[in-house]
Amino acid sequence: MESQPDPSSAADGPDIAETGIYGEDGVIRPAFVAHVGAAIADRDTLVLRKEVGDLHQSELGHLLEALLPEQRHALVELLGADFDFSSLTEVDEAIRMEIVDGLPNAQIAKAVQELDSDDAVYILEDLDEEDQDEILAQLPFTERIRLRRSLDYPEETAGRRMQTEFVAVPPFWTVGQTIDYMREDNDLPDRFSQIFVIDPSFKLLGSIDLDQILRTKRGVKIEEVMHETRHAIPATMDQEEAAREFEQYDLLSAAVVDENERLVGVLTIDDVVDVIQQEAEEDLLRMGGVGDEELSDKVLATSRSRVPWLMVNLLTAFLAASVIGLFDATIEHIVALAVLMPIVAGMGGNAGSQTMTVTVRALATKDIDIYNAGRIIRREMGVGVLNGILFATLIGLVAGLWFQSPTIGGLIAAAMVINMFAAAVAGIIIPLLLDRAGADPAVASAVFVTAVTDVVGFFAFLGLATWWYGFA
Repeated sequence: MESQPDPSSAADGPDIAETGIYGEDGVIRPAFVAHVGAAIADRDTLVLRKEVGDLHQSELGHLLEALLPEQRHALVELLGADFDFSSLTEVDEAIRMEIVDGLPNAQIAKAVQELDSDDAVYILEDLDEEDQDEILAQLPFTERIRLRRSLDYPEETAGRRMQTEFVAVPPFWTVGQTIDYMREDNDLPDRFSQIFVIDPSFKLLGSIDLDQILRTKRGVKIEEVMHETRHAIPATMDQEEAAREFEQYDLLSAAVVDENERLVGVLTIDDVVDVIQQEAEEDLLRMGGVGDEELSDKVLATSRSRVPWLMVNLLTAFLAASVIGLFDATIEHIVALAVLMPIVAGMGGNAGSQTMTVTVRALATKDIDIYNAGRIIRREMGVGVLNGILFATLIGLVAGLWFQSPTIGGLIAAAMVINMFAAAVAGIIIPLLLDRAGADPAVASAVFVTAVTDVVGFFAFLGLATWWYGFA
């Protein structure tokens, strides 16, 4: 039996119709979160349905992330069939798994039947295979086969991202038959912009846009107005490559085909926007050496994901320290060198990071290739020399005045030019070599570029000082 709302609690809640759930900073309003939390504590289902029931899936996702873990479970329980499971595609994986793990498989099976196939796959793909099988076994045969086919494709491919609901007609139908079919069939997707044309074996023949259907007389056959599908996407294509197809050809949707050119699904622009955001976040995280990490991850999991590259960085730090150790006699006689060493290494590291970031992004977007790689390498070398001379002059003057020694100023200026040039070369060559070797340049480049700039910077500065002053 549903509890009756407390009139005072409902009145005290924020006026969402006037203020919205977000503040001016774009963050969900604390007053709204507190209001929903109070309704959860009171188990007030009427207030929850009033305040939460009409939220967009992304808004509900943000609300779930703002609530405490026990409140999330209670909210899902209290809303029951009114809970929008598509909102789980908008939250961190850790939160999604936390919610799903607390639900019986029968409830999940009932919920995924109401979702688009791409959203259903997104929720199911992180479950254990045993739970997947149990959930799928409770679905109607056709839907079970569609979801299983999507789940069988590798992760981060078009087949995993595609929606298996689409509109397909034979080429001999007329426009009038097609329009009647779209009006009368209740199993068609809620939203679509393209109609695909297939033969009896489901092999893709072409497609026709809805606006063209509406502009064509009813008696015209589909085969007379359809156009060949020039950008069909293989189901095994990497999702980032598929997103690039959308970007290059300004697509709103695209057919997804299997190895036999049979139509198996459709990829839509909303899925591609998610892919672009996901890939950009992954590249940014990998360049920082933190891997596949989310804000909701636990302390142990977060620490574990960061340790490997910190360990590699520790090894390269020992390498740089060993270079310094070669010149301990020089440093002992000229203390100014120890003071200025971090400047040389730091400036080189920053310059290398700039070049590396540009290169990794160009590799990710396929903007760098065999035709322009040489020109870009020469450009970065030129930038390294030019910036090296500029900052060498500035730092040389400051160091010379600081330590009342033109020699010290000249040494650090020369070392700066050398290291800035080395940083530019390393920042572009290392990602290119890693990419050629099949490694992910976004993950590995930062550690190696930093190692190069530290070693070259220390060796150039201390080596020049040792040579100039004649220390053994």
